[in-house]
Amino acid sequence: MSLVRKSSATGSWQVRSGSLAAGSWLDRLAWTALSLTVLIVLWAIAAAIAQNRHGPGPLAVFQVMAGEAASGALWVHLSATLARVLASFVIAMLIGSAIGLALGRNKLADKFFDAWLVLFLNLPALVIIALSYVWLGPWETTAITAVAINKIPNAAVQMREGARNLSRDLDEMALVYRFGWWKTLRYVTLPQLGPFFAAAARSGLALVWKIVLVVEALGGHSKGVGHQIFTAFQSFDVAVILAYALAFIAVIQFVEFGALQPMQARLNRWKR
Repeated sequence: MSLVRKSSATGSWQVRSGSLAAGSWLDRLAWTALSLTVLIVLWAIAAAIAQNRHGPGPLAVFQVMAGEAASGALWVHLSATLARVLASFVIAMLIGSAIGLALGRNKLADKFFDAWLVLFLNLPALVIIALSYVWLGPWETTAITAVAINKIPNAAVQMREGARNLSRDLDEMALVYRFGWWKTLRYVTLPQLGPFFAAAARSGLALVWKIVLVVEALGGHSKGVGHQIFTAFQSFDVAVILAYALAFIAVIQFVEFGALQPMQARLNRWKR
């Protein structure tokens, strides 16, 4: 398919952005596949040289993964972890975005609560997890709450920057042309906040799923990828650790490439 076409109206040549986007996506996919193939080959070579039971090769790990998938255990634990990730992620993004927008639009509140944000940003996740289980008990809601609390400050900081960068000129234009609050929100405010929300979502997902695994390992949950990794660690079963870790990483990467990156590209379309 041609990447350029001649405009019948102006006679000039124009780039077909859809073709460019498709070409860029295919190019990235090819490089990703090549890079991962090289990594797997190097992993196999290192495992063959080491000949150590604590350093299994890719074939041994994939065999364990296939066995867990065939027994159904892999899907049970993956689904339990994904449910916790989704719940924590949604709660954190909603609360964090609301806090960030409020602070970004109110200078007095921003000055007062800035120290709070700095405090919670630097509070170790392990401390929040431990206190949550001590204060709330070993429940499912405790795990979700602990993870969400860890993510809320990050989302708040990024959305606060978005609120600070809202264009006054565009707000005045909406006021002059009497857009009303709904049209102003939809066509002026949200498009400007979109890139900040997408960035917060992408970084948030990477943070949330890692903390969920820690919560599952420390919280005594009977289901979840973190629980399986912790159980395998107690018996030094590296193959099981890597099998569950790689399976969950694959799921997260699917969400990243299939949902979050297209969302970010869509939210950035209005920029020139």
